[in-house]
Amino acid sequence: MGSVRHLISLTDLTDDELRGIVARGVAFASGERARTMDGAVVGVYFRRTSTRTRTAFTAGALRLGAQTVTFGPADLQTNTGETSEDTGRVFAGMLDLLVARTADATEELRTWAAAGDMSVVNAMSAEEHPTQGLTDLTTLQRHFGRVDGLRLLYVGEGNNSAAALALALTRFSGTELELRTPPGYGLASDVLARATEQAARSGAEIVERHDMSALPADLDAVYTTRWQTTGTSKPTEDWREVFAPFQVTRALWEGSPKAVFLHDLPAHRGEEVTAEVLDGPTSIAFTQATHKLHSAMAVLEWCWAGSR
Repeated sequence: MGSVRHLISLTDLTDDELRGIVARGVAFASGERARTMDGAVVGVYFRRTSTRTRTAFTAGALRLGAQTVTFGPADLQTNTGETSEDTGRVFAGMLDLLVARTADATEELRTWAAAGDMSVVNAMSAEEHPTQGLTDLTTLQRHFGRVDGLRLLYVGEGNNSAAALALALTRFSGTELELRTPPGYGLASDVLARATEQAARSGAEIVERHDMSALPADLDAVYTTRWQTTGTSKPTEDWREVFAPFQVTRALWEGSPKAVFLHDLPAHRGEEVTAEVLDGPTSIAFTQATHKLHSAMAVLEWCWAGSR
């Protein structure tokens, strides 16, 4: 019996593990097939809405030979007062892996991870969306043939997807990530500090600004996410006015004509991005969405392999 592997934060992974999961995701995206999880039982618990992530992990587990048990937000006895700790102990006694989206504090996932011999995968917490970060890396690796040295512009809220992108990309040599976030909606200070520390170690660069002037040129990719992050609300009523200058339009491609467009989806055309960009020739957002399946398969396989 090996050690139980969890993916709760990208910071839990070593550099080799991170690159290995990305490489495996690219292999699945390139057509590799495997039934490496025969006999495994995967719990899929989504407390919040999901289209891509829930489908990716359910379909990915089935494609790898595992069986799945699914839970919705109204299905567990936590709704009648059972503690999270007790729920985790029950899960750990019956499941090999648990994929969970809470959109709440990450600490709950760590409580479940400590309950027994069950891997826990964070399918999105309030602080971080690590499986999205792995999807982004898989997409970049597949499209460009590398991640090292790529230059990205992220525009929009410093939400959990932005946090994962920052914590993922700064692990790769020579990458440059510039985030343009609305005032008051930047990355959490601890995330920015950790990403900056990683960048210093790997020879990458990360910069965050709160305006849209003097944008960088010669970018490889422009990335945005929707303004209404799942499970959150804005603290002020005028937030749309604050966000309006941070809409992604074709004007952002003036200095970077070869840049591709990324979006974690779902998208709201006319808000964070124009339809011209999302549906245009530079967009690989829907290819990126498909890679959620391939990345999910890589994560599930990696977790399962750790307990064999």
